[in-house]
Amino acid sequence: MVISTKSVWDEVADELSDGSVIEYENATVYGDFEQEQVLHQGNVRILPNSWIALPTGRLLSPEAVHHIDP
Repeated sequence: MVISTKSVWDEVADELSDGSVIEYENATVYGDFEQEQVLHQGNVRILPNSWIALPTGRLLSPEAVHHIDP
């Protein structure tokens, strides 16, 4: 089995238009309404399919995210 060290999103990032990706700096991503479950703090990108891309290359499912405070 071969495991790539390059993110899949890096491969398709050039194909996405700038208007279809929303970027926030210093945002807080919450997993609950009460704002007790912080999933991420820092830069995030919201992809056209609603997934949240983190600077580490990880993705957060839209089902796991309650809201984002930019």
